[in-house]
Order: sequence, then structure tokens, then C-alpha cells
Amino acid sequence: MNVEADFEVRNFERDVIDASRSMPVLVDFWAPWCGPCRTLGPVLEKLVGETDEWKLVKVHTDQHPEVSSRYGIRGIPAVKLFVDGEVADEFTGALPEYAVRQWLEKALPSETKQMTEEAEAAIEEGHASQAETLLEAVLERDPSNAKAAVLLARLIVFEDADRAVELVAGSSFAGPSFMHIEEAVRTVARLVELDLDDLPDGEAAAAYADGVKALRRLDFEAALEHFIDVIQRDRYYDDDGARKACVALFALLGNDHPAVKAYRRRFDMALY
Repeated sequence: MNVEADFEVRNFERDVIDASRSMPVLVDFWAPWCGPCRTLGPVLEKLVGETDEWKLVKVHTDQHPEVSSRYGIRGIPAVKLFVDGEVADEFTGALPEYAVRQWLEKALPSETKQMTEEAEAAIEEGHASQAETLLEAVLERDPSNAKAAVLLARLIVFEDADRAVELVAGSSFAGPSFMHIEEAVRTVARLVELDLDDLPDGEAAAAYADGVKALRRLDFEAALEHFIDVIQRDRYYDDDGARKACVALFALLGNDHPAVKAYRRRFDMALY
């Protein structure tokens, strides 16, 4: 059986552009003389056989030079995902199966992805309750959604530190841009649960304890005030804990939060 023939494009406008308005279409630009194409092709065919959420179309670049030119194909294999008639994402080269799966998870549109994006926008606009509701719904439908998990952890860490830490356990799958949120959640969770009697002695001990207490009662301006005081007194008290606390609060609260606006410059000045 000629496997490629099952997926080979016949009419690009109909098979790809028009079809992508009702379902995402993954286009594999390939040629039989291309070794990496012969490696990637079976991977794509296997993956499309596991789902009905997208379709696969192959474009033989030697037979369809006009389509290849239209989409700027310079090297093959080249894979482009079409959604609503436009290229939504792409990659070049023969990725291994696990990498293609990760790419598809990121690239394919879905209802939960849209809800997560709406929640992220709500967080930036200061609508935390709306965002939390959306993210809980996303995780109920898709418990493995790492981006939704880390965003929810950011929202709940001050009230439910244990769950927040559990949520960020797999946050590396959310992408490198969320790594600072994971670290911030772990930092705040530690402070929320810290036994103040275990703090080391030192000139900065009282101010550090006051910062932790202010953090626990969600008085972020007071917390930053005390932590900056600690930095000025003893920068490395509690393993540089005051600096880490300030960085965590800035990450979790966001640049537009009044406390961040009021204290970021003072923090920078205290460091240098």
C-alpha cells in the first residue's frame, strides 16, 4: 500500500485552506528523496491515526513547486499547521515522536486553551476570581494542563500553599517563561508555613519575622517594607530569604500591583 497516497494533497485550496476552517490541518511538505522526511512521515501518520481532532495532508514539494514557493519552503521536511485558512504554527526538521506530541499540544487550538488564555488575561486585568473559576474548570477537564496549573497556583498560594506547591510540581511543561512563577510559589509557600521560632538569630531576625507575618495577612506593602529592611541590614539572612521573598512577590503580584509599583525601585536600590 502507498501510505503517502492516503494523505497526498490533490487540491490544496480544498484539502487544506477550506478544510482548515472546520478542522486544523497539518501539512507535511516532503519529497521521497529526503531521508529525514521518510523518518518524520510515519510519526505524523501514527499520530493522526490516534485522533479525530486534526487531519494530515502531505505535499510532495517536487510535484507542487507553486505551493512550496507560496509558503516559503526552503528545507524539508517542513510542517505547517493550518487553522481557519492561515498558518497557526510550524516547524522544520525530523523531530522525534515525543517532541512532535509536545508541539501539537502547544499548537492545536482547543476550548481549554482558549479558557486558559482568557484566565491569563483576567489575571493581568486584576480579575482574580474570574481567572480562578476559569482555571478550575480547565483543570477539571484537563488535569495535565501545566499552564493552567501554574496560573492557578499563582492565584491561590497565599490561601492554600500546599495545593499551590502540588500544582507547580509539573510546571516545567508549561514552558520556560513560567519557571519564575514556580520558584515564586515555592518561596511564598515556604514562608507561609515557616515556623518563626526556627529562624536563626541575628540583627535582621525581627524585621524578617515581621515581613513573614505581614505576608501571611496579605499586607504586601508591609511585607516588602520589612523584607527590604532585612536586605539593608543583613542581605544573606535566612539564605538570602528577604531578596527571594521580594522577587517572589513581584512575580506573583504582577507589575501593575500597587505594592510592586511602590517598592520595586526601593528594592533595586537596596541591592545596589
